[in-house]
Amino acid sequence: MVSLKRDSKGNFKEATGIRSRRSSIYTSGQNEVFKISRSKFSNFLNCKRCFYLDRVKGLQEPSMPGWSLNTTVDDLLKKEFDYYRAKKEPHPIFKKYNLNFIPYVHEEINNWRNSLSGGISYLDEDTNIILQGGVDDVWFNLDTQELVICDYKAQSTSYEVEKETYLNGVYHQGYKIQMDIYVYIMRQMGFKVSDISYFMVCNGIKSANSFNAKMNFDISLIDYKVEIDWVKEKILEMKKTMDSNQIPEKTPHCENCAYLEQGSHFF
Repeated sequence: MVSLKRDSKGNFKEATGIRSRRSSIYTSGQNEVFKISRSKFSNFLNCKRCFYLDRVKGLQEPSMPGWSLNTTVDDLLKKEFDYYRAKKEPHPIFKKYNLNFIPYVHEEINNWRNSLSGGISYLDEDTNIILQGGVDDVWFNLDTQELVICDYKAQSTSYEVEKETYLNGVYHQGYKIQMDIYVYIMRQMGFKVSDISYFMVCNGIKSANSFNAKMNFDISLIDYKVEIDWVKEKILEMKKTMDSNQIPEKTPHCENCAYLEQGSHFF
């Protein structure tokens, strides 16, 4: 896909390929606090070279179109859960799965769910890195008095959503890493957070005979036991990588690395 750069009014503007905002670029060896989003941390886990070129060298990757349908599902679910949050009552999905939960009530809940202007975050004092991300929702387990992290996922497949298949899916491994990071951050913020998190999977039904301006969904809760022991070690490794003056080796299976390398042969 060819991506064309535009300004906020939709007019074309020069694409330089370099980040202009200084706060987005890390200077090797700096002592100032530096913010890393959950998605950028995931980029580091996937390809150190691409991450380094982005955060240290300021190479700006092409923009991607928004996932408007997925975002719409997320927004509607948040409104739906906020209705029960205001009433301090369980959402019907909790009753369906025999969970003694209610949506968590906190003055910062809207901020936690907005990754662009807020989100959840903490300062790792060993690295001076602020790790930040936005959760979809937080629930409260009335039995254990623990917070429960939820992530909404919209999809459309012809297969029934089952826990083992869903969690073992090749393209869902990043979902689990995402959840690990969210729980790690919330615990560092001082909250008592459950080891068990949930993916709320909204699966668009394809079997209808016609569209009629309506799409129905089957909704499933997939419980996932987080693993967070790896997170701190990777934060330290990420800091070490950013402080290095050596660009990491390319990742053999990274398509971005392959594209950059092959493209350089033509100039």
